[in-house]
Amino acid sequence: MKVGFLQTSPVFGEKSKNINIVVSRIKQLNADLVVLPELFNTGYQFKSKDEVVSLAEKIPDGKTTQALINISKEKHIYIVAGLAEQGKGRCYNSAVLTGPDGFVDSYRKLHLFYNEKQWFVPGDTKLRVYDIGHARIGIMICFDWFFPEVARYLAVKGADIICHPSNLVLPYCPQAMITRCIENRVFAVTANRIGVEKRTGKALAFIGASQIIGTKGEILYRASSDHEESIVIKINAKKAHDKQITQLNHIFNDRRIKFDTV
Repeated sequence: MKVGFLQTSPVFGEKSKNINIVVSRIKQLNADLVVLPELFNTGYQFKSKDEVVSLAEKIPDGKTTQALINISKEKHIYIVAGLAEQGKGRCYNSAVLTGPDGFVDSYRKLHLFYNEKQWFVPGDTKLRVYDIGHARIGIMICFDWFFPEVARYLAVKGADIICHPSNLVLPYCPQAMITRCIENRVFAVTANRIGVEKRTGKALAFIGASQIIGTKGEILYRASSDHEESIVIKINAKKAHDKQITQLNHIFNDRRIKFDTV
């Protein structure tokens, strides 16, 4: 199957512009699955809760999800994309999954990073795995990478590919995702952004380095730190079904998880 990502540089608050740029770029791709960054439509560095509320949207009825639904149907493509969600008086850092038949589902980020704790409520949706025909995919968002239980849970549930919308500022994640793929024998697509936002006292510099990682930790593609990119590569998603390390070692069957009984 053909999987890819967009590495973008959104303009804060200019949702229509950010959405139109992404839709235009997706129209030029030949892919089965594309991952977009976290909060791709709004930018990241909010100043107030009111600002978050003004930019967040209902899912799936908001303009962003509707635009993704339309391009998914037009291109017969699955898209995973991060955006701020309004839900029952609360705001969530969320991701949506759209496909050829329209809206599929959404996920709310479990682990909030830094000032996100001021603006968003921790996610209350379950981690799920979705069969998209060519593969089974799971979704996590940015700082979820820091907690290995997330990737492990998705892998145990059958994910072949972990889709990872991100706005990374810490330098560790690209290398850490190699380990997540090795220890779970899954593919991972991390879609990050570039640029700097300095809307408050502290500037945030986003590291780029969006990437596609193979089941044995191979860097199949890693983007630059400072350029927008649209990348699609071919993978064999069935490789994620092989969980044997040696003939006698299986990454899941060999786990000993009840340490208090040893």
